[in-house]
Amino acid sequence: MELIKELSALLKIEAKGTGSDIIKHILNESPNKVIIDKFIKKNYSEKQIKPRVNLISDEDLVRELKKVNTFSWGVIQGQLDQKIQVQYVRRFVRFDDLVESVKANLYDEVTSYVICTWFNHWTTVLIEEHISQHSKVIPTLKKIKGVDIFFDGQPFDLKITYLPKDYNSFDALKNPQNLATWLYENQGEQRFGSDNRLFVILFDKNNPEESWKLKRNFELVFNKIDQFLNEESISTDDELVFSYKKKPYTTVSKILIVTN
Repeated sequence: MELIKELSALLKIEAKGTGSDIIKHILNESPNKVIIDKFIKKNYSEKQIKPRVNLISDEDLVRELKKVNTFSWGVIQGQLDQKIQVQYVRRFVRFDDLVESVKANLYDEVTSYVICTWFNHWTTVLIEEHISQHSKVIPTLKKIKGVDIFFDGQPFDLKITYLPKDYNSFDALKNPQNLATWLYENQGEQRFGSDNRLFVILFDKNNPEESWKLKRNFELVFNKIDQFLNEESISTDDELVFSYKKKPYTTVSKILIVTN
């Protein structure tokens, strides 16, 4: 509500009623889009990026990320609780045996899992912040399901990940839209969505297993992203039709494959 009132004051539009009322009033006045975009980017910088920088600077965060020497999940992502139940809770009947097994096996697996999750989170934070500051991008100020940014006037969900192991890398580089279709059609049921998506895919052509290292090569990643956003725009060529559980969906997708 405070942001809406601040925006209405900036646009010199009287703020009366509820937040919805003020928004309707603003839209009815055909507000200056440039002013609104600058307002959003300024608030994103102050309320999203600045608190993170106060916690840890870009330089310090990059240094911390470089301390990761290996990238092995140990436990399959999303199946940690199941593993604990099956291999420990329901298997051992004696307390000392349980504790000994946890110390000998589970501790290292969980540590590896946490490190991989931590690495992916903070590398993604830096990449998302960089994308959100691009001149052709407007970020969202609050979490909206399926929308992280607006690019070329269209809403997009940002997906930053690695090239799937089972996907043909030659085809991915030659026909990236085929990869985008595959990613939509092979997403997990619990996280299913048909929203517009902007994919940033990391792939080390020389050593696919070390694609994770490419994600923290921020100079390369940022340059590739800037070049992509500078040159790309939304057109009918970006429309994508995919099938999920025998049901057809239509969406808009952009995909960037970052390679070394």
